[in-house]
Amino acid sequence: MNFVMKAALGGGPPDVGKMLGGEEKEQDPDAAKKEEERQEALRQQEEERKAKYAKMEAERERMRQGIRDKYGLKKREEAEAEAAAAAEEPAAGSLTRPKKAVPAGCGDEEEEESIMDTVMKYLPGPLQDMLKK
Repeated sequence: MNFVMKAALGGGPPDVGKMLGGEEKEQDPDAAKKEEERQEALRQQEEERKAKYAKMEAERERMRQGIRDKYGLKKREEAEAEAAAAAEEPAAGSLTRPKKAVPAGCGDEEEEESIMDTVMKYLPGPLQDMLKK
């Protein structure tokens, strides 16, 4: 009984009034107009937010460009484009992938001999004789 009293006085779940035979709330005649105004306000806020962030990004880009100019750096997109173009140039006429360059000191016998000559210069005389034999 206490529950029915709360429902009658406006307390309790909103559906209880309907279950007890209460009237449904009337639709506000200006509801459509209010909803349209609310949607327009939301749209305007979104546009202001986007404009604010575009302005902030433009300011950041000016700062980035100042740093690039000061230190002689290139934009990331430009550097990536140049690297991609350089990678494509040697392979332009080839049907296979480009060969990897051999690191210095690996495989060239002439270089290995010159390295040995350099090492031999710094060894004492008796060691040089032992290694030559």
